[in-house]
Amino acid sequence: MKPAPDSPAFQPLYRQIKELITQSLVSGEWGPGDPIPSELELASRFNVSQGTVRKAVSELAEEKLLVRQQGRGTFVASHAQERSQFPFLRLTPDAGQRSELSATLLDLRRMRGDSASLRLLGLSSGSSIYVLRRILRLSDKPVCYEEIRLPSNRFHGLTSQVVEQHECMLYSMYEGRFGLRVLRAEERIKAVAAPDEAAVALGAPKAMPMLLIERVAFTYGGEACELRRSYNDTRQHHYWNQING
Repeated sequence: MKPAPDSPAFQPLYRQIKELITQSLVSGEWGPGDPIPSELELASRFNVSQGTVRKAVSELAEEKLLVRQQGRGTFVASHAQERSQFPFLRLTPDAGQRSELSATLLDLRRMRGDSASLRLLGLSSGSSIYVLRRILRLSDKPVCYEEIRLPSNRFHGLTSQVVEQHECMLYSMYEGRFGLRVLRAEERIKAVAAPDEAAVALGAPKAMPMLLIERVAFTYGGEACELRRSYNDTRQHHYWNQING
């Protein structure tokens, strides 16, 4: 255990404990899939009551940063533990269930970032980025063409071989290889005429209407770590999402 930090000095106390636990996640003291100390150990470490720690941990579990396992303890959430290998994909067939999802890497390049991408990723002018292009298939049918932009300073050593070693499962690759866990994403959706490269990749007519989904993914501390533009063929598929009130 690391030396206990100073006790929080203002209310609400559990929120400050939540922040201290989050700082340990950011620093890598506890990595994805690792158990965190018990509530009693954390209460002693931060010099607060067990109830205060429990409330902080409960909020982190609700936000999916931590996972409670009955009889085992509390663990840092990990994409490796999730059922879906494409946790933010919302494209589904018009008829039947989504199945046999796969991805094929087209290419990976490092280049100077354009102004729009740098702004969305929170990078300074002149920063370099990786641009990854791939095709997603459902039941072996190409349905989505993606261009993914990543800040090169967070993905040192990224190569096509690294991507393919992880079978194009990007979020688990971000986590396992680069220590970046995607916690949330913001999307903008718009109907557009397909650019030539998307139409060719998906075997669609030139300039056919497609659903463009622009997504920015964030890791700890609200730091943007990925910009993704997905062109989706919706002739036999649709965008599906569930909203809980």
